[in-house]
Amino acid sequence: MKLGISLGRPNINADTFKKCRNAGIDGIEISLGAKENADGFDFLAAKALADEYDLELHSFHLPFLPFNLIDVSAPAVAESSVEYLSALIEKATDVGIKTIVIHPSGEPIAEEDRPVRMATAKKSLCALADLASSLGATIAVEDLPRTCLGRNSDDILDLISAHPALRVCFDTNHLLNESIHDFIMKVEASTVTTHVSDYDAINERHWLAGEGVIDWKSLKNDLLSVGYDGYWLYELGLSKDSNTITRDRCLTYDDFRRNYDEIMADKPITTVGKGKKDLPMFP
Repeated sequence: MKLGISLGRPNINADTFKKCRNAGIDGIEISLGAKENADGFDFLAAKALADEYDLELHSFHLPFLPFNLIDVSAPAVAESSVEYLSALIEKATDVGIKTIVIHPSGEPIAEEDRPVRMATAKKSLCALADLASSLGATIAVEDLPRTCLGRNSDDILDLISAHPALRVCFDTNHLLNESIHDFIMKVEASTVTTHVSDYDAINERHWLAGEGVIDWKSLKNDLLSVGYDGYWLYELGLSKDSNTITRDRCLTYDDFRRNYDEIMADKPITTVGKGKKDLPMFP
């Protein structure tokens, strides 16, 4: 598996790309999060930086905030969301990005609303998959926590049934009502990329592998057993302190390289922090 990292707009710069390259990171996911970060984003400049520092622009994580404006599952905004996201997919594929990660919904979603939201999401995903396929790219639907669509393998398999070209982005810290092992075994070869981070199995936390409760040796071996050979792509911040974790220091890009090497070699994981327990659910 190649080593990747997800970077937000503030970190799409020469200093960060140089640090990633020096740490031995192979590829980048551009993750813009909110619409305000996506508007006006310069894909050509990002491609120029990637070429300069010999990094692959592996994937583009489509924006998903705010939910009242971007949500492919919400009937009121699904059509406009597809139109907006389609324009971004065209820009991303223009610079050679082949994997497009998407959230299949916002939240909260009431149980009685799930059938309509699922049907709407599948219609949206089908349209986006048609576009991406025509541009030589793949839409990877991400598993999500809590009340979101995609909260388990049944949801994910239903969502990607909307189009034969749809695939999966496996986020390791989003499963709250299904084991990681069962998810991987059921989704199997449909997984084409990952978001790697640890958690407490109570809620998503986006901690570094080893800071939470995931059995990383088992997770890695499960992925290998279903033939996964894509990116091992970290998705978490570098901060020393947050409302969920305290570290001895801020993380560095070298920490990701060491973490990856330790997991791939089945060695004990070096950590600089530990997740806090008894945290409330959110939002």
